Amino acid sequence: MEGTASGTAADMRTVRRSVYLLAGAQAVLGAAAPLSISIGSLAGYQLLADDKSLATAPITGFNIGTACGAVIIAVLSRFLGRKAAFMAGAVIGATGGALAAIALFRGDFWIFAFALLLIGTGAGFTQKIRFAAADASPSSYKPRAISWILGAGVVSAVIGPQLAIWAKDLFAPVTFAGAFLAILPLSVLAIAILAFLPPVAPRGTAGFSEPARPLKEIVRTHRFLTGMVCGIGTYALMTFVMTGAPLTMVVGCGFSTEMAALGIQWHVLAMFGPSFFTGMLISRFGAEKVVGAGLLTLMACAVVAHMGVELWNFWVALVLLGVGWNFGFIGSTAIVASSYRPQEADKVQGFHDIVLFGTVALSSFSSGKVFITWGWSFINLVIWPVTLVCLILLLALIFRQRPAQSA
Repeated sequence: MEGTASGTAADMRTVRRSVYLLAGAQAVLGAAAPLSISIGSLAGYQLLADDKSLATAPITGFNIGTACGAVIIAVLSRFLGRKAAFMAGAVIGATGGALAAIALFRGDFWIFAFALLLIGTGAGFTQKIRFAAADASPSSYKPRAISWILGAGVVSAVIGPQLAIWAKDLFAPVTFAGAFLAILPLSVLAIAILAFLPPVAPRGTAGFSEPARPLKEIVRTHRFLTGMVCGIGTYALMTFVMTGAPLTMVVGCGFSTEMAALGIQWHVLAMFGPSFFTGMLISRFGAEKVVGAGLLTLMACAVVAHMGVELWNFWVALVLLGVGWNFGFIGSTAIVASSYRPQEADKVQGFHDIVLFGTVALSSFSSGKVFITWGWSFINLVIWPVTLVCLILLLALIFRQRPAQSA
């Protein structure tokens, strides 16, 4: 018994070490997303001559890249292992950062959009980190592992926008080039952190007696569908509103770029700050209730945004948007992670993330069109129907589980 207990303790130390190193890599690599989102549409806007409605196309490229990255890492992980795949993602992101700076020097909008696609592809690799931490953990530790990974985004929330503010005029008069070049040293630091990571593989696949189910069977289950739809709804709404906010603040309301970047910083802090206790909330109240709380918080964001266009309206709405995303997305990820067997992990996660980030890409692209055509108020109106559909699915899952729990 002592040997078993000692082995279990040593195993948990390895799990925690892996989670902490993955969180460190997430903190550094994750900074590319808020950096790109806070200035990507503004940089696109200044590169365009006539049709300014395409200003959010680079952010769409970023999100398309994230969807592609989710598929590419699923393939690379099988051949290289997740550790090497994460390092490859860091290299792709660095390449995108360098190309974005070159595009800004050349004044080429479409090369810039392609560069953000590469940065997004690297971000798609980074998105796999939350699943890698969950898969390497025992069931009781999964919600906390996911929370640690997303909690590392607090560091990203500070690094990304601050780099955008500090380095945007580094190569003046070419605005924003320095900010995108800053992605290179971040990628190098992330690779150094990942070098200390033990091999990361899904836990419990060896000796598993039940065969892996076909993907089409898994994705039709009520639990998976609810988790995926709530996760997609939460993430797409967050991206839709967040992408339109800097444009509205700077172009529509005359606030400075710095005020818009700070608004995004507070938003990203709100996205990841609650993660340190979201896992505990899930363990105590259940993932479904936490997702429900996130959806209600998104509704509160819409209320504040509808109240006016003062600076506090934007900042408070963006904070509520971030908290709503945190509860909704972490809870949805936990629901999805409990819907498949260990040996089914890669194919289910790959399918989930390509649908997720494909939808998110559409939401970011439409955000610019909606802003130019109908304005900020209409952007926030979209929150209501999406959250209501998600709440209906969530309540159906909760009521469906009650008879099984009673039995």
